[in-house]
Amino acid sequence: MSDLLLLLRFRLSRLNRGFLVWALVLLLPLSGRAQIVDDSTKVLYGPKTTRVLYESDILREQYEGRIVDTTLTNIQQQRNWFYDSTFQQDLGNVGTASRRLLWQTNTELGARLGRTVFDKYTRDAAATPFYDTRSPYTFFRYNQSGAGEQVFELSYSRSIGKQANVGMSFERFASNKSLSANRPEGLVEHNNILFFARFQSKDDRYHALASFGTSRHRAAEQGGIAPTARDLAPKDLFGYGREQVRLAQAINRDDRDRARLLHTYRLLGRGLTVYHAFDWSRQLNKFTDTFTPGVGDALFYPRIIQSPTGTDDRAELRQLENTVGLLGRTEAVEYRIYTRYRRASLASRTRVGDPGVLRSAFRPSQLTPLPDSTFGQLFFGGTAAFRYRSLVAVQTAGELKPSTSLGETEYWLRATARLGPLTGELLNSSYAPTLTQQQFSGNHYQWLNYDAADGSFRNTNVQQLTARLDQRLGTHRFELSGSVVNILNLVYYDQSARPAQLDAAKRLLIGTLRHRLQLGHLFTDNQATYTYSADDRGLRIPTLVTNSKVYYQSYIFKKALFSQAGVEMYYQSRFKGYNYSPSTQQFYLQDQFTIRNYPLVDVYLSTDIKTVSLFLKVAYVNQFLLGKDGYFTTPYYTGLPRRFQFGLRWQFFD
Repeated sequence: MSDLLLLLRFRLSRLNRGFLVWALVLLLPLSGRAQIVDDSTKVLYGPKTTRVLYESDILREQYEGRIVDTTLTNIQQQRNWFYDSTFQQDLGNVGTASRRLLWQTNTELGARLGRTVFDKYTRDAAATPFYDTRSPYTFFRYNQSGAGEQVFELSYSRSIGKQANVGMSFERFASNKSLSANRPEGLVEHNNILFFARFQSKDDRYHALASFGTSRHRAAEQGGIAPTARDLAPKDLFGYGREQVRLAQAINRDDRDRARLLHTYRLLGRGLTVYHAFDWSRQLNKFTDTFTPGVGDALFYPRIIQSPTGTDDRAELRQLENTVGLLGRTEAVEYRIYTRYRRASLASRTRVGDPGVLRSAFRPSQLTPLPDSTFGQLFFGGTAAFRYRSLVAVQTAGELKPSTSLGETEYWLRATARLGPLTGELLNSSYAPTLTQQQFSGNHYQWLNYDAADGSFRNTNVQQLTARLDQRLGTHRFELSGSVVNILNLVYYDQSARPAQLDAAKRLLIGTLRHRLQLGHLFTDNQATYTYSADDRGLRIPTLVTNSKVYYQSYIFKKALFSQAGVEMYYQSRFKGYNYSPSTQQFYLQDQFTIRNYPLVDVYLSTDIKTVSLFLKVAYVNQFLLGKDGYFTTPYYTGLPRRFQFGLRWQFFD
């Protein structure tokens, strides 16, 4: 425990000082022991006495909660350090802009900002964990690498009597520049503070979950590597710190605040419960850069529209939602119906002149400003499910936003049927373009795609049919799925980094296979996704993406230490990866740069001693093998070189 305190003191210069003082005071009483025991040394409090609840549990009337996760599985996997564990294309470092690599059908309707490149690092308020503890519960996590990657999280929760529980959490993600940096220099810093509380009445009829979170994300935008005369091919661009970059002063900021309350009241047993959800959120995106016309940063941009000395573009979306509904659950039947009203406003500003003043965004090629947009939108939705033991299950779910004078009808509908290991699913959706796709006015780009005179974008329509098989055969487990996806009126960012709409239908064929095997203490876990498209118009996806893991796990030292040692490899096939525009915070199509196929091999060792978990890992151990000096994640953005990573997770139950 003394090592933990030294580590926290070391970070004092870079973390919030006030919070660290609170953290040290919190942890000092815990330095003597991690669990409460009685006079016979029998453990009273531990993982089995601490339960985790989520909104999804409350909305299904499952109040018993889930056991706290103390397993070693995937603790070393970097994708699981953040809030989106899907495969992503990013800019090669922790905290940088990213997008999902594989296809996923959108089910978010209505007004939405469309600035999602930093979503991976922001906690979704609807997925906040709430606790039911018999004793105070503290969670500590710290991951670090020799390349400057860092993840820090500390949370604390305690019960107040038998009806209530309160807690707070602080987290920080950070990374250092790997390009054009001769010494450690900050690239990204993300800080988030979350407060949460849970309450239930004595008769167990009323339940409430409340949370408030605020996050601040700051990312230095480097614009990728700027090739020099000696760089004749992409393979010459793996000098890392010696390489020159296109941007030196550009900064992207993503500030988010969100307050959420969900409460339910049981009217007639578990068959009829009324619920209400209140959700307020704010997202502010700001891009700034300073430059001298004709040199440096100014040469990176396609054009300068408003200010020749620098860029200061801002967009802020404020949103308030209220949802009212009914739900119920029996052993065989489950249902939920609701209506939701959303009130939202979007304000866009850009700095004009030197030193400049902030003004409302202008219409493209006109002097009249774009007014702040306000939206009042009504939604209807629900779910219904039927189960017969573990053999048969049928479920339907959907949501509808009726058409208004400002937009078409939007909806999504999912129907799923399961018979034993076989599952079939039909998903149909129609959704409007994002607010950013509809309008943007800044120092480098302008467009307006919702005015009838300029040509409005139509809704994107998606039909997706999926079949799945999940079967265990002895020590083998197979998960196989195949999907046919038809996409009409796809909205995307074209080669000019502006939004465009595909005028023809697009079809995807997607196959996914996952195989897991156990042979004594030896385990394998292999998964692969194959995506076929007849052309690459509007959408670029690697044909093959795989992840394979082989590991050995067992107890050692008379079962005092549980260890897992393994090798993990990620592979993706070659494709013309998306380029990135920092001023609009969007990934867009390009045709000049091919990201070659590459494997990433990691070697790791994970250990677990009661409530303490630790991993040691060498990432990209195969660098320099087979003539490979590195790899690209995005055109002119290299992934990090070989490096050592370690992590610590410590959970206290007293």
